[in-house]
Amino acid sequence: MGLFSKRSRDKPAEEKRAVDAKMDEFIRGVDVDYNGVSSGVQVDEIRAMQTSAVYACVRVLAETVASLPLCLFRRDKESNAKATEHPLFEVLHDLPNNEMTSFNFREVMMTSLLLYGNAYARIIRDKAGHVKELWYLKPNLMEVERDQNTKKIKYTYSDDKDNKTYVYKPEQVFHVVGLGYDGVKGLSPIDQAREAVGLALATEEYGARFFGNGARPGGVLEHPGVVKEPEKLRESWNRVYQGTKNSNKIAVLEEGMKYHEIGLSPEASQFLETRKYQLNEICRIFRVPPHLVGDLERSTFSNIEHQSIDFVTHTIRPWLVRWEQAIYRSLLNEQERQLYYAKFNVDGLLRGDFATRTQGYATARQNGWMSINEIRALEEMNPISEEQGGNAYLVNGNMVSAGQQNIEQGGNDGTGQKGN
Repeated sequence: MGLFSKRSRDKPAEEKRAVDAKMDEFIRGVDVDYNGVSSGVQVDEIRAMQTSAVYACVRVLAETVASLPLCLFRRDKESNAKATEHPLFEVLHDLPNNEMTSFNFREVMMTSLLLYGNAYARIIRDKAGHVKELWYLKPNLMEVERDQNTKKIKYTYSDDKDNKTYVYKPEQVFHVVGLGYDGVKGLSPIDQAREAVGLALATEEYGARFFGNGARPGGVLEHPGVVKEPEKLRESWNRVYQGTKNSNKIAVLEEGMKYHEIGLSPEASQFLETRKYQLNEICRIFRVPPHLVGDLERSTFSNIEHQSIDFVTHTIRPWLVRWEQAIYRSLLNEQERQLYYAKFNVDGLLRGDFATRTQGYATARQNGWMSINEIRALEEMNPISEEQGGNAYLVNGNMVSAGQQNIEQGGNDGTGQKGN
């Protein structure tokens, strides 16, 4: 009897504490089923891509980096030339493997970086030790940690294709690391900003439900008497007035019924303002100018060009440096690092309008640090022959070749005029 009494006393108390804890979480707006996001929607890397702002930011960054020419260069004493003879050149510039182009490979790697904070690829080498293939690895299936025995980083990959687990050494994985604090792996921007992303998802879901439900479920039908079949009345009301095709219909209320709205309108809840603010909030996370994702409210023809250049300088350039240094560290051996390096070409992104470009070309040409063929190459024009001075550098004054000597008698008097 005593044992039974103790159990009967303890069980209700435990259940009551559990209920009180859930109620407290509900009042505070915390839902453990959604990773603690106050908006009450599930937020993860895949779900975040379902909001237009995140999708647009990830797309513009991934496509921009993927579209830039990526070449391997050879360090020479006089000039730096493309190392087309090296096997890594084709891997970076053309085909990382027999299933993906360079654009597709870098696009999916950048998407992983932007969503998960890390991008991984399996390195396949030839007999000489040169990289001949790179195979993309899903970041959500990779675990990165430091081995307690060797003190080196190890990569544990759970392949979802063959249901096997593989352990890779650092030299077997091409790892581009995003922003982090431990030097081992990057942080997921979506996880760090899950409240902002969750609010954006919640507002989109609210808007979809509002326009998809013309019956305005935030209202009450008041009847002066007793309704015998309330469920039937509710179904009848929804059948006639619910949905976008039935919106704005005139409601007919019988038997003295009245309709009372209990929900806030989109204007009262500042729905549109919240959506606009969250767009800028997500652009701030990825450091993308709003005009690149379709928000032209504060953009003008005069400032878009400067915003685009700022985008290349402060947003794209740090990602390119991460890529270039990861290639230097992981895809080149110790001897090759002294001879080769990888570099993106961003000249096309930094080009202004035609008048601005020609003004810059004129200054470079007159001051002798660009030849006519170098200028024509930037404009994708055919070069001029050596005999016509296509590779000559000019100096200000008489606009003669910088290396040309004045062999006429009297020389030059230092004022740019020939002597008598």
